[in-house]
Formats: sequence, structure tokens, C-alpha cells
Amino acid sequence: MLRRLCLPVLLLSSLGAMAQDAVKTDGDKYKVLLENEHIRVLEYRDQPGETTHQHHHPAFVVYALVPFKRKLLLPDGKAVLREFKAGDVLYSDEQTHIGENVGATPTHVIMVEMKPATKARAAKDR
Repeated sequence: MLRRLCLPVLLLSSLGAMAQDAVKTDGDKYKVLLENEHIRVLEYRDQPGETTHQHHHPAFVVYALVPFKRKLLLPDGKAVLREFKAGDVLYSDEQTHIGENVGATPTHVIMVEMKPATKARAAKDR
């Protein structure tokens, strides 16, 4: 009985660890504008009704270029509804999700993903 309960829990908890880079899973929607050792700047576009594959973002900032509404499905099954106006800015800790445009307008954002500091870069910055 315990074995039957553990397997589904392990499978669900591993989904976040298996999530891939958004540019790889949804290259038709994400475009890399700039990348260096500190950040990666992405442009994201989609149309109403479109969804992404499950993917992962490190800590990031999103700047909305247009108003839109979307639903994020998290690995634990929780759904988060987000609505943006043009000019809205959002910071988020790292996150794994599936995104869906649930509004009547296209999504168009600029996303800045933070990269973790490396020992070599930290030593160079001193």
C-alpha cells in the first residue's frame, strides 16, 4: 500500500526537476535577445488559446508590453491566474510551469532571467 502511494508522489515531485529550458521547449514563442554570464533577456509572444510545454525559469523579471491574461499550471497541480496591463512589471523566484493564454489578446513580454553567481565570477567581481 505504501509503495502505491509513494510512486505517484515521487513522479509528481520529479516533474519540476525534469522541466527544461523554455527556449528549448517552446522555441516558437521565446526568442533570446541577449545572453551573458549574468542574465538572459527573452522576448515571449503567444496568441489566445495557446499553451506552452512544461518548462523552468530561474528567478526572473517580466515586463508586459501589452495587456494579457494567462493561467500558469504549477507542478503541484495549483493553477495561478495572472492578468497584466501594458507596463506592468513582475518579479518571480524560480518557477516551473505550463502557461496558457486564457485571454482575448496576444501575450507580448520581455523577460529577464537571472543567472546564479559562479565562484569564478564572484572572485572576478571583488
